[in-house]
Formats: sequence, structure tokens, C-alpha cells
Amino acid sequence: MAGARRRPGSYRRPLAFSALAAVLVGLLGLSLRVIPGSPLEATANSRPAPTSERSEQQPVDRGAKPRVAPSPSLEPLPFEAKNLDSLKIKGWYGWSVLDKRTGKIIGSANMGQTSTTASLIKAWVVADYLRLRAEGGKTPSEAKLADATRIIRDSDNTRAQEFYESVGGSDSIERMISICKLTDSEVASDGGWSRTELSPRDAARLGLCIDDGRAAGPKWTEWLLDEMRLVRGSGDFGIRKAFPAAQQKEIAIKNGWIDRDKEEEYHVNCLAIGDTWTMGVMLRTPFGVEGGWEYGMDACERITKALLRPST
Repeated sequence: MAGARRRPGSYRRPLAFSALAAVLVGLLGLSLRVIPGSPLEATANSRPAPTSERSEQQPVDRGAKPRVAPSPSLEPLPFEAKNLDSLKIKGWYGWSVLDKRTGKIIGSANMGQTSTTASLIKAWVVADYLRLRAEGGKTPSEAKLADATRIIRDSDNTRAQEFYESVGGSDSIERMISICKLTDSEVASDGGWSRTELSPRDAARLGLCIDDGRAAGPKWTEWLLDEMRLVRGSGDFGIRKAFPAAQQKEIAIKNGWIDRDKEEEYHVNCLAIGDTWTMGVMLRTPFGVEGGWEYGMDACERITKALLRPST
């Protein structure tokens, strides 16, 4: 009826029914998406693919150490440590071999015991003289170099004493112990070069000190090594004689031999420098043993031969 008054709120009912219907339709559509076989069922492509990142990763071992590429293996030295009792050498002896590549030392159980060096120490005296001259900006005269040659090749005692005094006597031995990092050696109680106390282990270290340039310095090291390869006459015995003739000329040596009346012993010592190694052998043979010095000289070679690997 025109002009008739409506009840309050009656005009909102159609809107409420419409909203309720929309909600019911939405719920019906959702239920049809999850019912298998329904035309509205969600397809696999409509879902996000599961990530495989975690499953593809390898488990991490927190305690594992980083892998280090192996270093190239070194050729073995021509020597191997062994018991030498079968040689039946008379008196005291000791030996030591130092690997120039690694610094590793092998030797007899007594390689730290000392004996007097005799002429072996002359290699250091000449090295000290040459290094000191170079450090002072001086070059030895031809006459002095000729004297040095006689000291090394022929073991000249008179010239060795002159060189020893010119480098300060026992101060030179103190420098040797410091520069070459010797642990067993001592200056002689009488200050003489012949009675310097050296161990087989320190003899091998002295060989390294000469070879790497600390002893004679960069200017004179090769000169000194060449002279030591040219040792001749009565001083050419011992370690390098154990090697084939073709190899002997490449091995630098300095030997020492003397009779010690006070101790009633023959002292024989051998120092050698090879391509990858240095070696020291020292002997004290009682008076009365047949052969005297020559017994010790021969024993030095026998010890070396016994220590060589069969392939050498």
C-alpha cells in the first residue's frame, strides 16, 4: 500500500540471505576440490613442487680434517740404519747420516758422543777464513787461495795453523758451533784445532753447513766444495771409497787421522757430502791394533759399505 510504513530492519533480509548463499557455495566448491574424481579436484601442477635441496645435500662431518694433497715422495737415501756388530770393529766408533732435503738424521746409538777431529776440522777453518774475508769486502790473494788448496787437498798442517790463528783460534770453533747449530761439540781445552771435540752427528751437520753456504758464504761455497772433491793422496780414504768409481768424484770429503799418545789411541774421522746427504764417521782404535791409522781408515769405508742399500 502506497505510503505504508515498513518495519525497522525488514529491508536488510535479502542482503543477508545473499551473503549466506555465497558462503555455502564457496564451501561446496572447496569440498569438491578435495574429493577424488571430482571435476574440480586440484591437479599436481597446481601445487608447489617439494624442494629437494635438503635431500640432495651430503651430510657434513664437522670433525673431518681438510684433505691435503700428498707431497711427491722423495727417493730414499743410499743408506739405511742397521746393526753393525757383525763388522767386529775394534775400539769405539760412531756414524751419522743427514738427509739434506728434510734435515732428518739417522745414526748409531752413540752418534752424540764426541772425539777429537784431527784434520777434519780444516774444512771449517778454511770456510771461516773465506767467509770472513768476503764479509770484510776483501778477496784472498792467489797465494792465500793456493795455501787453502793445500790445506784441503793435501791436509797441510803448517798452513792450517796459520789460517787458524788468522781467524781467531778457538773463537773460530765457537763460531762453527753457533753458525752450524752444533749440539755436542766443544772447543779443545788447549785451544788447538786438532783437539776440537766433534760428534758423528755434528760432523754430518757441519757437512750440511758447508754445503748450504753458511760456512764459507755465498761467494766461496762452490769453490770450497770443488776443492773437497779434489782431496788426494793419503787423505783420500773412507766414505766415498765405498761408492762406485763414477760417483766418487762427485762426493766432497775431508778426513782426519792422528795418533793420540796421551789416550794411546789412533783417531780417524771421515766427513763426506753427497748429492742428497752428508755423513760423519768417527773412530778411536787402541794402540796395538794391527794397522794403526790404516785400520781406522779401512773401518770407515767398511762401515759405509755396510750401511749402503743393496741398490747402491
